[in-house]
Amino acid sequence: MPSPARAGAILYTKDLLRVSDFYRQLLDMKLQKADAEHHVIESNDMQMIIHAIPAHIAESFSISSPPELRMEQAIKIFYTVPSMSAAEKKADSLGGSVFGDKYTGPGFTIRNAYDPEGNIFQIRENIG
Repeated sequence: MPSPARAGAILYTKDLLRVSDFYRQLLDMKLQKADAEHHVIESNDMQMIIHAIPAHIAESFSISSPPELRMEQAIKIFYTVPSMSAAEKKADSLGGSVFGDKYTGPGFTIRNAYDPEGNIFQIRENIG
């Protein structure tokens, strides 16, 4: 995605490096730009901006391990992965996890997952 993205997501995080690394490894995204407050990562499908929460705010809360899941968010992003089982193993090794039931939709299966800070998202695997 060499030109400006037409769509994407911004994710605010306490630990910029850890969360950026999680999504880059799990979703095979590439780091396009980085500074002390932002990492711009992308794949052929989307662009994410991982944005550091300002220090004075980040210091006011902690992230447990495993993290408390942020179940009441207003939006849930989904990502397609080549292999659900490989993504499950990789998420666990990177400080997140895949959890809950597996659901089948038209042409795909889905499961919920969370990143190292407890942000909930879905992974999808296309089925033939």
